[in-house]
Amino acid sequence: MNKEELLQAFGAVFGEGGDIVTVFSPGRVNMIGEHTDYNGGHVFPCALTIGTYFAARKRDDRVFRFFSGNFEKQGIVERTLDALEYDEEKGFTNYLMGMVWSYAKRDMIVNEGMDVYLWGNIPNGSGLSSSASIEVGMGKVLNEMYGFDVPNREIALIGQYSENNYNGVNCGIMDQFAVAMGKADNAIFLDTATLEYEYAPLALDGMKIVIASSNKKRRLGESKYNERRAECEEALAELQTVVDIKSLGELTNEAFEQYKDAIKSEIRQKRARHAVYENQRTVEAVRLLKEGEVEAFGKLMNDSHVSLRDDYEVTGIELDTLAEEAWKIDGCVGSRMTGAGFGGCTVSIVKDEAVDRFIKEVGEAYLKKIGYAADFYVVSIGEGTHVI
Repeated sequence: MNKEELLQAFGAVFGEGGDIVTVFSPGRVNMIGEHTDYNGGHVFPCALTIGTYFAARKRDDRVFRFFSGNFEKQGIVERTLDALEYDEEKGFTNYLMGMVWSYAKRDMIVNEGMDVYLWGNIPNGSGLSSSASIEVGMGKVLNEMYGFDVPNREIALIGQYSENNYNGVNCGIMDQFAVAMGKADNAIFLDTATLEYEYAPLALDGMKIVIASSNKKRRLGESKYNERRAECEEALAELQTVVDIKSLGELTNEAFEQYKDAIKSEIRQKRARHAVYENQRTVEAVRLLKEGEVEAFGKLMNDSHVSLRDDYEVTGIELDTLAEEAWKIDGCVGSRMTGAGFGGCTVSIVKDEAVDRFIKEVGEAYLKKIGYAADFYVVSIGEGTHVI
């Protein structure tokens, strides 16, 4: 969608005229480093060229009117500044109002409403962070509309705060950070413990990133995501009785093996092992990419999926089928689930000449085993949230 189409869509719903702010906020995919972000480890996400488009115009009352081009049957959904609390019946608008609420918590008070049109081409419920895309995009709209001078890095933190405290999903910082801070043709090597980061070129010459959406719907807050986080926190507390660490991300693989018996449950040991080993895989992956070793990076992607399947147990038959069928394709460099799991997507690096065959053969095998189709997206790495 270009700016002209976005303005036309806004005008068709809310009428022409006035000063209209337009923003694009990308989705993200994490190449490696899954369920490490809330364990003080490293992640390696990139922003995508698919995402959420916003057009917004200020009102002279205290009413917010939202219209999603993805949920046209819902029509215009109204909220008000006099009732900022979460409202389950108002669906997607909670991600938007959560940002207004979170800005207010930082003494950035909005006193006038607005009309907001949004439309996204991120597959709904796919695990490519449509919620973070909406949150950071709304933060950018608030900046532009009300003169708040909040840098993208800070918008990411506000977005995480909103998701944690308004929408009740105990997510780490990765999704919002990747959406806000993305850079074309680069992934972000982010230390979630310190928020130190560097851009690492993802030079996939002769290869493509292919996203496979399982089309199994999930709602993160109702999934086992929060349960996994609690298991890791308990394992950390047990480890802290024998070793001086603030997070699982501080441990090397060797140190984990040395101290793991402090964790009294086999299940919690498995969860912590994933967090530690996945973090070390991510550090190694970036080193390999800097040396141009994309094939070796792909093997680490495969190892990551196995760990998420066996130790963290967040994959399920849908994601396992997509990954395991991908591994059979000659020309697939690496494939793994991405996102929280329990449905959502896999991300694969596939050689150009194998992309069509990959989509055909993995798609056919998935349909035969699961009973409904997966969707495939060949994506590019794009810029973070920005005004258009």
